Amino acid sequence: MPRIRWELLVLAIICWQRCQTDVQEAKRSLGHVTVVVVGGTGDLAKKYLWQGFFQLYVDQVGKGHTFSFYGGGLSASEKGTPVLFGILKDLACPPELSSERCALVKEQFLHLSQYQQLKSNEDYEKLCQQIKQQVAQEGMTEAGRFFYLSVPAFAYADIAEKINSTCRPPSEAWLRVVLEKPFGHDFASAQLLDRKLSGQLKEEEMYRIDHYLGKQVVSKILAFRKENKKLLDPIWNKHHIERIEIVLKETLDAKGRIQFYDQYGVIRDVLQNHLTEVMTLMLMKVPSNLSKSLEILQNKLNFLASLQHIDSSNAVVGQYQAYNVEVQEELNKTKNFFSLTPTFAGVIIHVDNAQYEGIPIFMISGKALDERVSYARVLFKSDVFCVQDPNNVLCKTKQIIFYLGHSNLQYPAILVSKNLFKPELVSSGDWKEVTEYKDVNMLGLPLSDYYIQSPVVLREAYCELISQVFSGRKDNFISAEGLLASWAFWTPLLESLSQVYPRIYPGGVSNGNLLNFQVRGNQVAFSHEAVVNVINPGVDSNFQIMQGKYRSSEMISAWPQELVERLASDLLQAAQEAIVEEGQFHLALSGGSSPVALLHSLALDQYTFPWRNTHIWQVDERCVPHTESGSNFRVIHDLLLQQVRIPYFNIHPMPVLLTQRLCVEEDGGATLYEKEINKYINASSFHYILLGVGEDGHTASLFQDTKLGSAEEHLVTLTESPIKPHQRMSLTFTAINKAKKVGVLIMGKNKHELITQLSRIKGESVKYPITKVQPKNGTLTWYIDYDALLG
Repeated sequence: MPRIRWELLVLAIICWQRCQTDVQEAKRSLGHVTVVVVGGTGDLAKKYLWQGFFQLYVDQVGKGHTFSFYGGGLSASEKGTPVLFGILKDLACPPELSSERCALVKEQFLHLSQYQQLKSNEDYEKLCQQIKQQVAQEGMTEAGRFFYLSVPAFAYADIAEKINSTCRPPSEAWLRVVLEKPFGHDFASAQLLDRKLSGQLKEEEMYRIDHYLGKQVVSKILAFRKENKKLLDPIWNKHHIERIEIVLKETLDAKGRIQFYDQYGVIRDVLQNHLTEVMTLMLMKVPSNLSKSLEILQNKLNFLASLQHIDSSNAVVGQYQAYNVEVQEELNKTKNFFSLTPTFAGVIIHVDNAQYEGIPIFMISGKALDERVSYARVLFKSDVFCVQDPNNVLCKTKQIIFYLGHSNLQYPAILVSKNLFKPELVSSGDWKEVTEYKDVNMLGLPLSDYYIQSPVVLREAYCELISQVFSGRKDNFISAEGLLASWAFWTPLLESLSQVYPRIYPGGVSNGNLLNFQVRGNQVAFSHEAVVNVINPGVDSNFQIMQGKYRSSEMISAWPQELVERLASDLLQAAQEAIVEEGQFHLALSGGSSPVALLHSLALDQYTFPWRNTHIWQVDERCVPHTESGSNFRVIHDLLLQQVRIPYFNIHPMPVLLTQRLCVEEDGGATLYEKEINKYINASSFHYILLGVGEDGHTASLFQDTKLGSAEEHLVTLTESPIKPHQRMSLTFTAINKAKKVGVLIMGKNKHELITQLSRIKGESVKYPITKVQPKNGTLTWYIDYDALLG
C-alpha cells in the first residue's frame, strides 16, 4: 500500500478516536439529574409514574446523564422503603428491550432508587444535603432536579415553599416541578392556588400535567391538522361541519374515590380539563411552527376567549343510582343525606367566531355507563342525496375520528372516512397506516370505509409527558393563563348547576334511553322523562301556578320554571293580540339577572313566537360599549337575538355610545332614543314593558336618589346608579306608565324581604321607586316566584 494511503488511514483512526473521546466527554458533561416523586408510594405512582420514570431511564441510559430516584412519602423510612421497592420490582419491561438487557437496566434502576421521608422542612433539607453530597463525592455537576408532586392539590403550596426554601439546585441547573390535576375547584380557587405557587416557583419551573395531552392521538391532533392543511382548510368551518362530539364514557363507578369525587364531580374531573384540551386542539388556530410552545399556548388562549357563555340551560346532569349510598358510607353521612354531585354530564358549547359560529360542540362524560370508550369526532354535512344505492361510498357518513382507545377498536387511531380524503401520515417514523380491518363498526361505518393510521409502538401517556418534562418541552402542559381561562369558562356553569338535582340512572346497559338528550335552540334537555324520583316531593311542590292580588294589581306566582313559562306564554298572547290590531308588537326588556331565564325560554319559541313582527327595545342600559359583558344589550343579544330570526331593523339598542363617548349629555343619546320611540310606536305606548326590581326597590335604572326634574316629562333620560357602572340610560316613569301592559318579574329568596316591605306600602314611596309604576290606561302584573314570595 502506498505510504500516502497509510498516512491517511492513521489520520482517520486518530480523528475517529478523538471524535469518540469528544462524544464521551460530551456525555459526561451532561450532568446529574435527581428525580423526586413526592407521594411516591401512592396509587398514581404505583400505576403509572414509576413505569414512566423507568421508561425515561431506559431511554436515557448511556446518553450522558446520570440519575438518582427518590420516592418521597409521609411514612418513616422503615415503613416506606419496602412499599417503594415492592412497586419498583413489579415494573414491566419496555417492549424494545430484550429480557436480558431489561434485567440489567432494571437492576441499575433499583440500585439508583431509594425511599425518603418527606414531611417536614428538615426532611427536605436532609434530601438536599444527600443530593449535594452524592454529586460532590462522585465528581459530577448537577443538570437539574425533577420533582413530581403526586399529592392532593391542597398540599402543593406547602411543598412548593419547602422546595423553594430548602431544595433548589445550583443556579446553573434547572428545576422542574410537575403538578397533578385538579388545579383548583373553580376560577377563584385556581387563581388563589396560582398566586400561592407563583410566589415560590417561576412559571417556567411549573409543569401542570393533564395526562390526556400525553395520549398519542391527542398529541398528534395539531400535527394531523397541519399535515392535511390543504385538504382540511376548505371544510373545517361552519359551512361543512354539522357537529362535533367529544366523549369519555366509563363503566366504572366512583366507589373508593368518593372523598375526592364528591368535591369535584364529572365536570370538574373530566370536562374542564381533559375534554376542554381536546376541543381546543381540534379548533384552535394551527400554529405556524409546532415546536414553538409560546405560539401554541397563545393560540389556545385565543380560542378559549371565543367560547360563548354557558349555564345550566346548556347542560344535562345525572347521577348513578348507587352513588348516594356510596357517599353515605364513605363520608359517614346520615341516611337522609342527598349529594347533588353529578356523575354524568352532557353539555352543548358554541364558539363565537366566524369560522365555527353555529356548530354545536357536544361534550359527554359519565361513570357507570354502558361501555368504556373515548373519542372526538367531527361529523360533516352531507351534500349528496342518494335516491338509490345507499351503500355507495358517496352516500355514507363523512367524519374524522380521533379515537383514544377501548371499546370496539382496542388501539388508538385517527380515522378519516374514505369519502372525505386520503390523509397524509401524521408522523412517518412513529405512525403506520392500518390496512387489515377487524369486522367491527366504528360510529356507523365498517372499518373498511375509513383510512386508518395508528402509532407503531403504543406508549403510556405518563411515559410521554415525563419524557417531555425531562426535555423541557411545555407545549403539552397547562399554562397559568390557560388554566384560568378554562376555569373562567366553566365556573358560571358550575355555579348555575350547584342547586340542580341530577337525574338518577341505574347504571350500565340498564340506562337505556334515560340519558339521551336533545337540542332545543342553543339549549339541551333530556329527551325522555325520568322514571326515578330524585327526592320525595314536599307539600309546596304540589303548587303549580297561583293567582291573586299584590299591591292592588294582578299577581301570578309559581316555582321558577313554571313562572317563566307562564310569563313567556303571556308575552306570546300579548304579541298575537298586538299584531292582530296593529301589525307590530313592541316589547321593551330590562337589564339585570331576573330576565335571563325568560330570555332562554323565549329563545326556545323561535318558531311559534311572531319574531318577524316583533320590535325589541331596551328599558335601561349601562353606559358601557354594547360589546362588553356588562352591557344589558349584550345579554339580550347573546341569549335571545342570536337564537331567533328577527329582522335587524326591528332591534333598537339604546345609543349610549355616540361620537366615541359614553352617555355624554350634550351628545343627545336620550333624545335620539325618544325620537326613535315616537317614530315607530303609536302614541309612544309600548305594547309590553318587562321590569325587574332590585333589592333596594329600584326598577329600570330609576333609583331612590334619581332626580328627574323636567326629564320626567320625557320618555328617556340619563341617570346615575349607586353601584358601578354608575352612568345609565333609562326609560322614565312617563314612558313606563304609558305602556299597555307592564310585567314585573321578581325571583329569588334574596327578594323576600323586599316583597314583604312592598306589600305594606299603600301608594307611592320615595324609598321604593317601583311603587311609581302605575300604568294609566294599561295593566300591571306581578310575576313573583315562590322563593321570593315564601322566603
